[in-house]
Amino acid sequence: MTEQVQQLAKHCLNYRDASPLRANFQLVTTLTLFVIACFAMYQSLAIGYWLTLLLSFPTAGLVLRLFIIQHDCGHGSFYANNNLNDWVGRCLSLITITPYAYWRRLHALHHASSSNLDKRGYGDIDTLTVAEYNALPLLRRIGYRIYRNPFFLMLVGGPVHFAILQRLPLAFEKPSLQMWISCLGLNVAMAFFYGGLIWYVGWQAFLMMALPVILVSCSVGVWLFYIQHQFEDAHWETSEHWDRKTAALYGSSYYALPKILQWFTGNIGIHHVHHLCSSIPNYRLQECLDDEPELKSINYLTIKDSLRFAHLALWDEDAKKLVPFPARG
Repeated sequence: MTEQVQQLAKHCLNYRDASPLRANFQLVTTLTLFVIACFAMYQSLAIGYWLTLLLSFPTAGLVLRLFIIQHDCGHGSFYANNNLNDWVGRCLSLITITPYAYWRRLHALHHASSSNLDKRGYGDIDTLTVAEYNALPLLRRIGYRIYRNPFFLMLVGGPVHFAILQRLPLAFEKPSLQMWISCLGLNVAMAFFYGGLIWYVGWQAFLMMALPVILVSCSVGVWLFYIQHQFEDAHWETSEHWDRKTAALYGSSYYALPKILQWFTGNIGIHHVHHLCSSIPNYRLQECLDDEPELKSINYLTIKDSLRFAHLALWDEDAKKLVPFPARG
């Protein structure tokens, strides 16, 4: 670990304290706006489905913001009280359709192994090295190409992962009892909660509102996670040379979004700071970034940059960077 990483990590430690006032304000305002947006979508069905689809975008944005709050609860950073974090995180699961304890464990493994070539597979977008890809048989190379296509990841992979695969703890070879309870408990709660909504508004109206929100929120969420670790000068190392803080800082991007998008995404674009110190609540990430200008120059990405990097798919161990698929093969 370099002296620069040590200094920046030390700086981040000053922003770990949670603020009950700011946390409550963020939670209440986001939930209130979400309820208003859902009500507006329901009323819009009588006007025209084009308006419903239009309203699905801000509604999906609010789902993303609630997911970031749940994410912070999983890190124990949203509130200072861990029990309160857990209860808020579990309740938000009904909206994010993400089992809290299951996801919290999977995400913790992601933080503990991010950018480690020998420990891929936990909460990551699958990434092969050039050598690994070249060693695959033809059909598996084709499968990996399909999987790594950004449109497939966003429009198919995201919704399938959140809406279907998370219903069971499939990411673990031997899921613990807590993982099963987390997934199955949420399934039961969703059956009652959404069953009641379907009974009240009708299944057609429910699907007309829910499906576009799920598609947009899942797709954007996967894109954010994708680009926050998939950029040309990303950092990957084998276990022998891997250092957690170095990997956190240089293996995650600073995705500089317009203020309105930064609000909807709960500052998660300041991802290198989040990985360097995951105990910083989302509402203090900008403050941490502003107080240390050096952080703004590390892995800085604009939306234009991110679109340019979307085709990168393989880690070149010799060049130490992500590269696109070869022209042939």
